[in-house]
Amino acid sequence: MLNKIFDIHIAINNFWFILSGLGYTLGVALTSFVFGTILGFILVLMRRSRFRVLRWIATFHVSFMRGTPTLVFLFLLYFGLPFLKITLPALVCALLCFSIASSAYISEVLRSAMDAVDNGQWEAAMSLGLSYRQTLQKVIVPQAFRIAIPPLSNVLLDMIKGSSLVAMISLPDIFQNAKIVGGREQNYMTVYILVAIIYWIICLIFEQGQRYLEKKMAL
Repeated sequence: MLNKIFDIHIAINNFWFILSGLGYTLGVALTSFVFGTILGFILVLMRRSRFRVLRWIATFHVSFMRGTPTLVFLFLLYFGLPFLKITLPALVCALLCFSIASSAYISEVLRSAMDAVDNGQWEAAMSLGLSYRQTLQKVIVPQAFRIAIPPLSNVLLDMIKGSSLVAMISLPDIFQNAKIVGGREQNYMTVYILVAIIYWIICLIFEQGQRYLEKKMAL
C-alpha cells in the first residue's frame, strides 16, 4: 500500500530529471522578485506623489493585480497577446507576469514599512538640509528595508511556489518535469509528493537566509 502512495524507486530514478528544472523555478522567481521590487518601489513613490494621476495609476495597478489570479494574467500574456499579433516567448511571459503581479504586493509591503518609520526622521533629515531624494535614500529606505525583510521574504517564498504555474505554458521547471515523469510512470502521487518535498527544502533554505539577513541588519 505504501509503495502505491510513494514509490521510492521512481523517486530516486527520476529525482535529477525533476530537479533539472530548478534553474527555471528559481530563475523566474528571483528575477521577477528583483524587477517586482524595483517596480514596487516606483509604485510607492507614485502613490506618494502630489500628482493625482500618478496616485490613481498606482492605486489601480495595485488593486487590479491583487484582485486578479496570476494564472489568468499569465494566460493573457501567453495566449491572449497573439490575438493582437504580439507573440512573446514563454520565458518572457513568465518574467513579465510574475514581475508585474509581485510588484503590487511588494509595493504594499514597502509602503507600510516606510509608513512605520517615525515621522520625526523626515523632519530631522529636512532640518539638516537633506533633499527629499537624499532623505529617502539615506534615512528612510534603510530603516524601512529592515522592517520589510520578513514580509518581503514571504512574498519571495510565495513566488518560488507560485512559479510552478509556468508549467501551464510548458516551461521546463520542476513542476513541468514532474508532470512528464508522472505521465510516463503512471504514478503522479509519487512525483507530486517528491515535488512537494523539493519545494519545502528550497523554502527552508531561503528561510534560513531570511533569518541570517534579519540578524545582520539588526547589528
